[in-house]
Amino acid sequence: MSAKAQHYDIVRKPIVTEKTTMASENGAVVFEVAIDSNKPQIKEAVEALFGVKVKAVNTTITKGKVKRFKGTTGRRKDVKKAYVTLEEGNTIDVTTGL
Repeated sequence: MSAKAQHYDIVRKPIVTEKTTMASENGAVVFEVAIDSNKPQIKEAVEALFGVKVKAVNTTITKGKVKRFKGTTGRRKDVKKAYVTLEEGNTIDVTTGL
């Protein structure tokens, strides 16, 4: 598979936190993905972009918080995260560049 421009629109960026670092010990990588993407699209995009085999994809949508911006109320954007579990022997190093 070759990487297409659509794949970069689906997989936005990796998420590196303590929780995702613990998940990576079990072969999972966490990405921020487009809010309207579905699991088969995410699987295809990750396999094409990183050249790995994906075992499973779990997604979660975090609703944006209501916050105050300069005295007026605003709302942060909703974020969709994909927990991508890789097949045995496949790895993605997302910590490079930090």
